[in-house]
Amino acid sequence: QVQLVESGGGLVQAGDSLRLSCAASGRTSSTYAMGWFRQAPGKEREFVAAILWSGINTYYGDSVKGRFTISKNNAKNTVYLQMNSLKPEDTAAYYCAAKQRWLSNPRADDYEYWGQGTQVTVSS
Repeated sequence: QVQLVESGGGLVQAGDSLRLSCAASGRTSSTYAMGWFRQAPGKEREFVAAILWSGINTYYGDSVKGRFTISKNNAKNTVYLQMNSLKPEDTAAYYCAAKQRWLSNPRADDYEYWGQGTQVTVSS
């Protein structure tokens, strides 16, 4: 059992930056990957970024590569998503997720645990 709580969302202007945080609790030692997904109204859920348990391997969706950075702090049991050069098309609800299936594709959305989401709105 893993509990995830996101924070850091807000309303910003195009070109601004935000850092989202995901605090994990429970049986976090069994987690294989942590990921960020987003979903805008009327659109399907989209993969944003993921990081494996080691923290060495990271993955990014094409639409955010070069602008977003995923990282984690093991001491705080927290995963971060640094979002730079934000665009209006980044507007969405952002969800943190934890995957326990070993060696499962980090880009796939079959994560077992999900946070409540945090809203990011970027004005033009």
